Amino acid sequence: MSSEGTATGRTTDRVLTISAWLVYLFLYAPIVVLVVFSFSASANVGTWGGFTLDWYHTMLQNEAMMTALSKSVIVALVSTIVSTILGTAAAIALERYRRWASKGAFDALLYLPVIIPDVTMAVMLLMWFTTIAWQLSLTTIVISHIAFNISFVAIVVRARLVNMDPAMEEAARDLYASRWQTFAKVTLPQIAPGVAGGALLALTLSLDDVVVTSFVQGPGSTTLPVFVFGLIKRQVTPEINAVSTLMLVASMVLVFVSLGFQRRAEAGD
Repeated sequence: MSSEGTATGRTTDRVLTISAWLVYLFLYAPIVVLVVFSFSASANVGTWGGFTLDWYHTMLQNEAMMTALSKSVIVALVSTIVSTILGTAAAIALERYRRWASKGAFDALLYLPVIIPDVTMAVMLLMWFTTIAWQLSLTTIVISHIAFNISFVAIVVRARLVNMDPAMEEAARDLYASRWQTFAKVTLPQIAPGVAGGALLALTLSLDDVVVTSFVQGPGSTTLPVFVFGLIKRQVTPEINAVSTLMLVASMVLVFVSLGFQRRAEAGD
């Protein structure tokens, strides 16, 4: 390779590196600013007034905010458990039982919540609840979260099933294991990291959802993300920075744990 080609390659590498850093700066600089000013003693979110934890204490003393947080946790836990069970079952049906009527239509419908915009999903669910005259409440939020979380769980679990050798399940059946025994003793232990990863992803999506929840919530069923969004429309305070920081940290922890489960699964292959 000529010296001119080497110099061109180095220039290209520098340009790509700078571009990557600029993209990261554009994406994450506002988040860093939010976290930093959540520790500012000044009531003005754009002014640094010295380090303090008072806004976190104020947040914990906010009864309405803590109520919204408790509702968010309830919705996230219930929707995650149900969607994990249904999503895992759907993934197994699509990957292991290849010949059944309307499989193609079921496969397409299962991935629909991942493809369509959140606002479209929200309007569809609201219209459905209105059509069947179901009073909007915490229950409708849970059902809505289950509806869009099933797809994400199924995608993660199905990816794990693709890498699993079906001969192991066939060997278990050859040894007179029932379908349930085969699932409990062979299939589930193999796909457990994928199931855990899908569950954590569903939990993260449920805890962070604003669009769908704001459409299907009823009186007294406001979750924390919707509550914070309502506060922002009136005034941005360091207290909002504090709760946003905690939500960010919780989401990042869940995402990293989910990625850890998936990487462990891939390493096990």
